[in-house]
Amino acid sequence: QRLGCAGLAGALSLSLTAPLELLTVLAQVGGGHCREGLRGAGQRLCRAEGLRALWKGNLTACLRLWPYSALQLAAARRLVILFTDELGHISHWRAIMAGSLAGMVATTVTYPTDVIKTRLIVQNRLEPSYQGILHAFYKIYHQEGLLALYRGISPAILGAVPFSAGSFFVYISLDKIWREPIVRFTPLQNFINGCVAAGVAQTLSFPFETVKRKMQAQSPWLPHYGAVDVRFTGMADCFRQTVKNKGVRGLWSGLTPSLLKIVPYFGVMFSTFEFCKRVCLYRNGYIESPLNYKLTPGVDQSLQPQELRELKRLRRENFEPRKSGLEN
Repeated sequence: QRLGCAGLAGALSLSLTAPLELLTVLAQVGGGHCREGLRGAGQRLCRAEGLRALWKGNLTACLRLWPYSALQLAAARRLVILFTDELGHISHWRAIMAGSLAGMVATTVTYPTDVIKTRLIVQNRLEPSYQGILHAFYKIYHQEGLLALYRGISPAILGAVPFSAGSFFVYISLDKIWREPIVRFTPLQNFINGCVAAGVAQTLSFPFETVKRKMQAQSPWLPHYGAVDVRFTGMADCFRQTVKNKGVRGLWSGLTPSLLKIVPYFGVMFSTFEFCKRVCLYRNGYIESPLNYKLTPGVDQSLQPQELRELKRLRRENFEPRKSGLEN
């Protein structure tokens, strides 16, 4: 149920912010897509390919959510257990590291779908090189080989380092910013914290994201080499050529629509996930209505057998030795 809630919330968030994601990718790839600014680029694309062009690649992104979320959730649970100390505590740094490593695992496994999404975005919808997701997968694999489906994965993985650093920097400063302990934060404060952390982390890791998109889009089998604004032979050369031709600011092309996407994306995702969670609690008989958290009278809210065993184990490991020591 948690996975279903997260998948639905993510799909709605992606669909709502898909035009901003498309403009971000086009600006990162380069070419003549976004020379007229965000609004001009959107209007130009609609005139050339129709309104549906603003949602190119969105179906691929939505279909990628479920396997990505499942892998990330499974990996995160294992890593959190690994990073947790004997008392069951985990620091912010270790929690962020666990989340980042889980994201890297999920990214590696589902990376071909990200390449396909980029290819579908940069192609002309009226004169497509790929007829759909499966056709794109088949064509890329047979024309360019298996490694083409993992082109750009190196900057994607390296970008997790500044992303984690940015998230950690924000979260260790939250109590100083709000001047109160983290445990007292309201839902609105947590929402603002998530948006700020995502904005800082995304800004720091954006050059790696830009290089990744260029590497995904470039192909000798596509018109104009995928409309990439520079020609390169690898990750390091892509960094070099981008700075040489576009300047250092070229590594942050498309950052504006990417940052504009954060607030509506997280807003829709959190609100949808919260409502879906309430629906599940209502269907399971725990609350009276999906519109509130009022508990159903007479419902047993006690711990499950597995949770009781874990609690007894923790008490035995952490408290009983101290008690026997005092008695002696």
